[in-house]
Amino acid sequence: MKTISRLLRASFLLSAALALVGCAATAPPKKTDYTQLRTENPRSILVVPTVNRSVEVNAPDYFLSTIVRPIAERGYYVFPVHLVKSVMEEDGLNDANMVHEGDPARLGQIFGADSIMYISIERWDAQYIVLSTTVTVELSYALKSTKSGETLWSNKQKLVYQPQNNQSGGVAGLIAAAIVAAVERVAPNYIPLAQQANAIAVFGKGTGLPSGPYDPLYLKDQADF
Repeated sequence: MKTISRLLRASFLLSAALALVGCAATAPPKKTDYTQLRTENPRSILVVPTVNRSVEVNAPDYFLSTIVRPIAERGYYVFPVHLVKSVMEEDGLNDANMVHEGDPARLGQIFGADSIMYISIERWDAQYIVLSTTVTVELSYALKSTKSGETLWSNKQKLVYQPQNNQSGGVAGLIAAAIVAAVERVAPNYIPLAQQANAIAVFGKGTGLPSGPYDPLYLKDQADF
């Protein structure tokens, strides 16, 4: 029952991401080559602090709350991200850019991890144009081996959300649209977009992560991956 529930949830997330009104994703990339990933066969994934290339300084902290669950549901052990961050800061690894440029083997030795997930936030912003606010989340993912340092898997997702304005109500409709746009500008909700981007990146057939060793579908989904 847990497996069925998890598959239904993954299917729902993917459907929601694709069907969300006003939300557009980039064209799906070509099918990923999983040869190196299957050769290394990682069981655990260490998610390191996210590199932030956006203008929103708090984006990395918000994003970390969205990434663990989809990877864990794919069948991999994921180290607690906030504990990892604290340990790395104590060890002098508090600069995300330096961590991403460093040797994966060192982190593998510190935490005993098989692989490391490096994620960069390319965009995490809201643009206000007259009566609408466009919210954009763009993320780059790279999974590297702590043994060889090779990239085992990579993905990139960009989601854009723009609420449809209802201008059929005349002046009242325009005022309502302006209020909604202003609220979205002040406090845009990036989390749902980030969750959907993660779901597409991790669960997408032919481009996502194959089932890990803690998933009942482990080694049974090779036709899709």
